Amino acid sequence: MIRVLLVDDQPLIRSGFRALLALEDDIEVVAEAGDGREGLALAAEHRPDVALVDVQMPVMDGIETTRRIAADPALAGVRVVILTNYGFDEYVFEALRAGAAGFLVKDIVPEDLLHAVRVAARGDALLAPSITRKLIDRYVARPPAPPAGAGPAGLAELTNREREAVELVGRGLSNDEIAARMVITPLTAKTHVNRAMTKLHARDRAQLVIAAYESGLVSPGER
Repeated sequence: MIRVLLVDDQPLIRSGFRALLALEDDIEVVAEAGDGREGLALAAEHRPDVALVDVQMPVMDGIETTRRIAADPALAGVRVVILTNYGFDEYVFEALRAGAAGFLVKDIVPEDLLHAVRVAARGDALLAPSITRKLIDRYVARPPAPPAGAGPAGLAELTNREREAVELVGRGLSNDEIAARMVITPLTAKTHVNRAMTKLHARDRAQLVIAAYESGLVSPGER
């Protein structure tokens, strides 16, 4: 059973998502909150598999909520998916930097919402390659100034193959595309990516893309 926490200040949005998710045999909404602070407390109480978190809320916004969940070792199993009204905007970029697994637009079709919840619960990357490329094109190419000391500490620990895999992830390639480029199997490509994520302390593929740019492995405009 996939356990989901809903965090959104709009009751109508929460009730709509709850009704949709309740129709699935393998998904259960365990709690819902109207702001980030309440959502953080409920995440600690219920330890959901997936938290669907609105990016703009009173009291504590989705970015800070995501940052605090990602920073808490006890909540390492919680995958945060950001909800936004506006598509791919600067708030989404900051949320990904804070540790979100991906994002959804609130007018998403039901089938895509259900798919996203299941993908996030598995621990897989929620960002499709096309979305990764939007991340690169619209924000990494002209990023906000990185925080002091930003650059992954584990970069020196990467093997040559892991480093190559991170570069290709940073350019928006899927695991199958990485496998073809490196002339290895998709499973081996996934292994390289997962090991790099561990060494760079990246929670997911989105953070690996950001790490590739902030570390200088990939430069804006490269493909």
